[in-house]
Amino acid sequence: MVTSYNHKVIYSGTGRRKTSIARVRLIPGSGKLIINGLPGESYLQFSPNYLRVSRSPLNILGLEEEYDIYVKAEGGGLTGQTDAIRLGLARALCNINPENRLTLKSEGLLRRDARIKERKKYGLRKARKAPQYSKR
Repeated sequence: MVTSYNHKVIYSGTGRRKTSIARVRLIPGSGKLIINGLPGESYLQFSPNYLRVSRSPLNILGLEEEYDIYVKAEGGGLTGQTDAIRLGLARALCNINPENRLTLKSEGLLRRDARIKERKKYGLRKARKAPQYSKR
């Protein structure tokens, strides 16, 4: 989605993973990452892997210093939120230029990871763990 605020164009995208939801907004700027009002490095606990994964769509397109990233992330843990940010960022980049879609799709960044926790079934201890079987 594309909106305008104070004569700046804002591109947005939503990403989901497990129970995490990330609403990503891209604003032309210097390349800073803000997650829930905190700098991205401190929110992601200075983990180089989380930072690399969350910025990967920009790195692939060579736009690292072109846009400021503002994220509202909720639910789940850091891994789920990081993957949700990656998907939301990729979707926002597709709104900027439809030609970006081909590159991001070939890298697999526009694919939603649909794996979620399986529900517990009655008669079982967990989703699949059954009570111990006793022959006698």
